[in-house]
Amino acid sequence: MSRRPALALTVVAWTGAAMAAEPTAGEAPFGLAWGPVDRVDAPSMVDREANLTGLYYFHDRPLASGPDTVEVVLVVCREQGLQQVVWVGRPLDGPAHVTAREAIRREGVRRYGEPRPGLASGSLVWLSGRAVLATRTLPDGTRGLVMSVSGPDYAACSESHRTATGHPAGAHMADLIGGMVP
Repeated sequence: MSRRPALALTVVAWTGAAMAAEPTAGEAPFGLAWGPVDRVDAPSMVDREANLTGLYYFHDRPLASGPDTVEVVLVVCREQGLQQVVWVGRPLDGPAHVTAREAIRREGVRRYGEPRPGLASGSLVWLSGRAVLATRTLPDGTRGLVMSVSGPDYAACSESHRTATGHPAGAHMADLIGGMVP
């Protein structure tokens, strides 16, 4: 996958429709399962780099059709299958951003306990849920929430990606939010 910050590689919606069903241990967000992918809806775009295939769903596709969703990306690893779901929320100003971020934080605490600060400024990490919540600042000054949830074999996938490209799989998420991610 190319490392283009303008092209979102993105996160799981913790608000709206994406929160409707709470995943169990083997389930990924949106009713998907971690691991081999048998069938997914047709994406808006596909991007490949080394062992990663990014399936991008823009607002015109079912996975990204929620009112607060701009994009959803499924990261499929050659050997491990689906290992990351990224959701990108719509741009928000001041109080709306704070309210949405707090709602997602509370839901994360309910599911996984208290988060720890992430590597990117203002980001939160739930290690037990393999989830990251971050904010990206857009050129017009608005901010968008980005949420990423990773599968149980993401570390192995990322290491294979590092071997092939010189950077870990998480570098793509870092490009999106403008900071480092675990």
